[in-house]
Amino acid sequence: MSGTLAELRLAAIRLPLAVLLGSMLALRPRRRGTPPRRAAVVQTQIILAVVGSVIMLVVGESMARAFGIVGVASLIRYRSKIDDPKDAVVMLAALAVGLAAGTGLYALSVFATVFLVIALWVIESFEPQTRTFELSLKLGDKTASLQPQIEGVLRRFKAQFEMRTVSEGEASYLVTTPSSMRTDRASQALMALDPEGKGGVEWKEVTKVKVPIN
Repeated sequence: MSGTLAELRLAAIRLPLAVLLGSMLALRPRRRGTPPRRAAVVQTQIILAVVGSVIMLVVGESMARAFGIVGVASLIRYRSKIDDPKDAVVMLAALAVGLAAGTGLYALSVFATVFLVIALWVIESFEPQTRTFELSLKLGDKTASLQPQIEGVLRRFKAQFEMRTVSEGEASYLVTTPSSMRTDRASQALMALDPEGKGGVEWKEVTKVKVPIN
């Protein structure tokens, strides 16, 4: 019983500390001119600190466990494509709590699992809900001259955008919108820019960039 309490006491101190230190690193002040940080990457960095703490709690002072973890980790190579880098870290977290359970650290494995679930739930609650589209517009022969009005419409719908191509008769953008935005309303506003009413608007949703795990 005293061993279980010791496991829980150490985990209750070290895992929150890992979250704090990982958050300090992941949310460090950004220097001017550096690219914006992706929310998924920030979240992944925080959870990685917790996973590292769990693994070290499992290892303790046992060299045998350390070599065992290295051996198990070297056998696992994920060849699947993963949309969210956090999913890759959750795989490592599952490995860590599985190792804890396998070495008889039952209290640690349960506490770490609950802690990670809560940490992921809290972290992901701050993640912005967005959708990304390839937007193609054909608004007559003067599509290029309508660029300011097109971008004004996108701003009105709180969309972030990047122009890809533009010509007299066609323009295309990469657009990130709030998930609640209705593309039909945005399309109507964009179509209204064509004085002849013969324009065309197409929204093609883009899936997240997949991260290979080797």
